[in-house]
Amino acid sequence: MQALSPELESFRARVRDWINDNFPAELRSEEKQEEYYQYLPRYPQAPDFQLWKERVRDKGWGTPGWPLAYGGGGLPTERARIVATELYACGAYNPMTGMGTSMLGPTLLEYGNDTQKAAHLPRISRGEVRWCQGYSEPGSGSDLASLQTKAEDKGDHYLVNGQKIWTSGSLWADWMFCLVRTDPTVKQEGISFLLIDMKTPGIEVRPIEIISGQSPFSEVFFTDVVVPKDNLVGQLNRGWTIAKRLLQFERDATTNRRRQMAGDTRPVAEIAKHYVGVDEAGRIADADLRARIIKHMMHFKSLTLMQQQMLDATKAGQGPSEASSVAKNAQAAVQQERGELLIEIMGYQGLGWDGAGYERTELETTRAFLSNKAMSIYSGTHEIQNNIIAKRMLGLLDHQ
Repeated sequence: MQALSPELESFRARVRDWINDNFPAELRSEEKQEEYYQYLPRYPQAPDFQLWKERVRDKGWGTPGWPLAYGGGGLPTERARIVATELYACGAYNPMTGMGTSMLGPTLLEYGNDTQKAAHLPRISRGEVRWCQGYSEPGSGSDLASLQTKAEDKGDHYLVNGQKIWTSGSLWADWMFCLVRTDPTVKQEGISFLLIDMKTPGIEVRPIEIISGQSPFSEVFFTDVVVPKDNLVGQLNRGWTIAKRLLQFERDATTNRRRQMAGDTRPVAEIAKHYVGVDEAGRIADADLRARIIKHMMHFKSLTLMQQQMLDATKAGQGPSEASSVAKNAQAAVQQERGELLIEIMGYQGLGWDGAGYERTELETTRAFLSNKAMSIYSGTHEIQNNIIAKRMLGLLDHQ
């Protein structure tokens, strides 16, 4: 990792001082941190959270690299990355985090027209609007380009009919960025990218309850939903290109998101010594487990170096690329490997879901282990990422 220049080091110190002076003490507890993440992408209405949100908004640090005209911080890439890194290092978080800042916003900066940028980007950067992603359908998951939700040209508007599923945050979202079919005679070349106001008549959201009792995603039904033509991003029937670019931003955000671990966040070796014990040399008592933990630590270090390389590429002015597919798969594998090791290490204490007899971190570790199983599915399955790597990085298959 390259050392910061004196100028950037001075900027980093100022950023850290500002965060420590302005991040409310009420939000620093582990319970508050857990509450915040549990309720994303909706925003808690507690006064302490709103205070922090206002302070970050006024600095433009919810989107530090966006232009000032759109409510961002106007910072060069290196300085924007320092802001994000210091938020993490100080135990704080970005209160504007969501699909608007990590996915749609960067996409609109590339593909949106001036009117769309002016209408949506300032509201996203100020945390005034929540977005959800209308991609997957009951018959179009991994084969996303087979989607059937249609948008018919009705002169001054599109009439949308169809269904989306596994739509994260749609229960609380104000707007959706949505893939629709505008030409049924072709596959990828018949898809367009629409922005849809979720308050439009004809939209029904049905929450999907998961085993934990929560409903983080829903089914969304469209029945004769009127969408103004001004809400078309890019050219008609060219939405597939925009969709792929947005997915690169999504995978980049998935790889670099702040909360990469949940539950017991100590190093695996330290946790193992606590539960398994040590031998006369102070090493983890179980030799086989010790060897597997060392292998995991090597994988984790390799992932960290890969992420740093991607950050360096960003500093050089390069946006997300197909390398985000490699990082996404690696991130999922390392996180799942960690979870499996922790459950084995904790033994009986790793089997709890709720109730007495378990530490809070033990229950959270178990839940994280189960939740992380989805990492190789969401944001594009492991197999889809392998196809992207084979086609666009290794040149093993013809491009579609």
